[in-house]
Amino acid sequence: MNWKQTVNDLAEKSGISQSLSRRIAKLTEILEELAAEKHGDDFVQKLGRLPIESAKALDEGDEVSLKKLQKEMEGLSLNEIKEVLRMYTMFFHLVNSLEQHEISRVNRSREFDETPESPRKESIAESVYRMKEDGYSFEEAMDIFRQMDIQPTITAHPTEARRRSVLLKQQELASMISRLGDSDITPDEKIDLRREILNQLNLLLLTDEVRSERLSVEDEVENGLFYFTHSIWDSIPVLYRDIRQAFDTYYGQRPEVPIILKYRSWIGSDRDGNPNVTSDVTWQTVLEQRRTVLNLYLNELNELRRYLSVSDKQAAVSGELEKSVRKDEKEYPLSERYQRRYKHEIYRRKVTHIMHKIQYLLDLLSGDKAEILNGSKKYETKDFIEDLELIKQSLVENGLSGLSEQGRLEDLIIRAKTFGFHLSGLDIRQHSGLHEETVEELFTQANVTDNYGGLSEDEKINVLVKELSNPRPLSPVKSERSEISNKVMTVFEEIRDMLALNPDIFGSYIISMTHGISDMMEVMLIAKEVGLWSYAKGKIDSQLDVVPLFETIEDLENSAELMGQMYEHDLYSKHLSSRDNFQEIMLGYSDSNKDGGYWMANWALDKAQYELGIVCRKHKVDFRLFHGRGGTVGRGGGQSNQAIVAMPAVANNGRIRFTEQGEVISFRYMLSSITHRHLEQIVNAMATVTMAQYSESGGYLTGKEKEREIIEILAETSMKAYRELIDDPEFWDWYSGITPIEHIGKLPIASRPVSRGSSDDMSFDTLRAIPWVFAWTQVRYNTPGWYGISEGLEAAQQKNENALEVLQKWHKEWTFFRTVLNNSQREMARTHLPTSGLYNSESSKFHEKLIKKYGEAEKWITSITGYQHILDHNKVIQNSILFRNPFTYPMNFIQAELLERWKNTKGEDEKEKLTEALFLNINGIAAAMQSTG
Repeated sequence: MNWKQTVNDLAEKSGISQSLSRRIAKLTEILEELAAEKHGDDFVQKLGRLPIESAKALDEGDEVSLKKLQKEMEGLSLNEIKEVLRMYTMFFHLVNSLEQHEISRVNRSREFDETPESPRKESIAESVYRMKEDGYSFEEAMDIFRQMDIQPTITAHPTEARRRSVLLKQQELASMISRLGDSDITPDEKIDLRREILNQLNLLLLTDEVRSERLSVEDEVENGLFYFTHSIWDSIPVLYRDIRQAFDTYYGQRPEVPIILKYRSWIGSDRDGNPNVTSDVTWQTVLEQRRTVLNLYLNELNELRRYLSVSDKQAAVSGELEKSVRKDEKEYPLSERYQRRYKHEIYRRKVTHIMHKIQYLLDLLSGDKAEILNGSKKYETKDFIEDLELIKQSLVENGLSGLSEQGRLEDLIIRAKTFGFHLSGLDIRQHSGLHEETVEELFTQANVTDNYGGLSEDEKINVLVKELSNPRPLSPVKSERSEISNKVMTVFEEIRDMLALNPDIFGSYIISMTHGISDMMEVMLIAKEVGLWSYAKGKIDSQLDVVPLFETIEDLENSAELMGQMYEHDLYSKHLSSRDNFQEIMLGYSDSNKDGGYWMANWALDKAQYELGIVCRKHKVDFRLFHGRGGTVGRGGGQSNQAIVAMPAVANNGRIRFTEQGEVISFRYMLSSITHRHLEQIVNAMATVTMAQYSESGGYLTGKEKEREIIEILAETSMKAYRELIDDPEFWDWYSGITPIEHIGKLPIASRPVSRGSSDDMSFDTLRAIPWVFAWTQVRYNTPGWYGISEGLEAAQQKNENALEVLQKWHKEWTFFRTVLNNSQREMARTHLPTSGLYNSESSKFHEKLIKKYGEAEKWITSITGYQHILDHNKVIQNSILFRNPFTYPMNFIQAELLERWKNTKGEDEKEKLTEALFLNINGIAAAMQSTG
């Protein structure tokens, strides 16, 4: 059977959409042609045969087929393995891109179907429609948007296995393949397009799938900037046009919309566990972001200059604008050429002056730091916005409001207010332990105490308060520093320069592994040493927001009590006053799941959000929760808008931050149409929860102690079961032996190490959450996304005979419970235990246990949901998994074989060749699963 026929048969059997099926068939047809040209017809037949035989072996349990395939894999040379992997990997990458185009197509078709009475689901129009239907006046509806403060945060966490050059080629190919089916291209154009697709596929095959060396931080910055300069830049103005249009539709007014969304970034500034992020790297990131956004403005201004061809002979110009142009002429005189050309075109003259100001700032960036800091004050973001607003006001005053309300000028004003001269605010994150070491050194130098690390928490707080209240510095200006304290202190000196350049460029200082008040005060003390924090005459002047990050189950459970103590502490409350009584709090999804298992992590996070909302409101503190969500369900993944709606009402105040990581970034931000859809869903969800923040006085289970007991038992028992699994003395040897974790640790996909120890000496405690989940996904167990559920549900039923009825009610009524359950279903649907069995060369108690617990979890979930099968509520994903599985199986057969060869190989040269194949294999399965960590 040829490959295309296999694709067609499996597409029909799985039930994926006909539109997507046709595009995948076209892709496979061209891949077949390429494969035949390179390797012959037998190779093409193999590509079509392996999925069918693998499905027979794994889905139908055919032992003969299983043994036959394993024998075939043993007989393949390394070169043959690599060729099969390259073709399947390219197939999956392109299928993923085609799926993105299909999502975009479906979303667009739905836009044609919407009407004012029936707006598109999860759109901005739907949220404004709902406000109108609920009786909100225009001002009340606008007030909901005024409260919104949405801050997606782009990170460089190592979960995107693809190189950017590969990723771009894949998207370009997907666009071309989609165009093949268009009715508006001629037969000759189709022939040319097909040839170009073949050329691009050849290029893709000739491009290394895996990087030859680990990404540098500079590479990560460049990758992040790609998304900012394309889909994000393009989508932001569209979002605000949507809001204005929605208000026009339902309230008959097109308002000035406040800026509700700004981006933040950790790329080039997140230090936690990444020794490659130095102070110099962060400063260079600041400059690169500034250079990038200034160049974007130059391009936009050039287009705006062409656009505003208004002559003062045809329309009057405001006196303020004329006055501004005369002033500009003294500082930034135009050449005689422009003076003549724009003699009667005042708007074009003004835009040209603005361009000269932007160019001046760009030229500064090639100078030294002192020149950059001093010169940047000559023209700042606020001046840029004022110049643009001056043009807008002149147009309005002279009867040209249409040009000012919509078009290039309005888009540029929105971008200027969103991106400023910094593009995105950079956060600094560092581990609390390094702050403690630095403070201990400072105290030793100043003869305050030589045993700070040995003090109790109360004793630490007392000495910190005393020194924070003392205006003297703790160390002389040129005192020697240890390596760690130098690393920490130079960061704060860099923050000082960042704030001097542009206050918007620095976001927050985040403390990972925050356990107590002293962790926060240590940061304040270090900030005091470099002049970022001071206390005089009973008043504090602080230039930075200090943000705790609660990551472990214990820290999440204690978070509200800790924040309450901080709010009541005299010194810290004064610090908050200097920050407009605002506190950001970050919640870690990855480590909490790795620490406590899926259900306990989710329940601990939900409780923490509820209790933090209560304590912040009690102390009248303006707050923003920052959700450190990963890409996979085992790290807090899932649809962002659903997670927002599932939050406790008391935790909603219009403000939110959440991380965007790894392959999630490439999925959401590669195509502008998908970026736009993602952002409108976020805004829709935020409108929903901001409207509802006062509608519930408590949480869903307030006053329902019997029901609350069920969820508590469920969480505690599931955590106990999870810990029993991973704390088993034999577990780590089994896990590290059957998964490719050793090779994931060496995969050159990011600048940050995957382990807190060395990659050659990993353990569960030192391994980071991303590779922990990544390895489980590769071997199709997906354990972090579901394990422990069956034990938890069983214990709840034993404690309360009505537990099942309560759980069924929760599934219908309680958004949090339904969302967590649905996300777990997705991970279970992606789990394939017969495939996992390939990695267990002999009987394993862990494999048998996972099979048993999976079956029990499946029965419980179908009993709660009423579905016949896992994931019956989401046929699109269910069908996609059914289609993908058979094409994934051969890569798992190959991986099991490669891992076995690796264990039995001694020679370094041979191991190096196997490593290259394993990297390619890991990348291919990640593409098939659409997931790494």
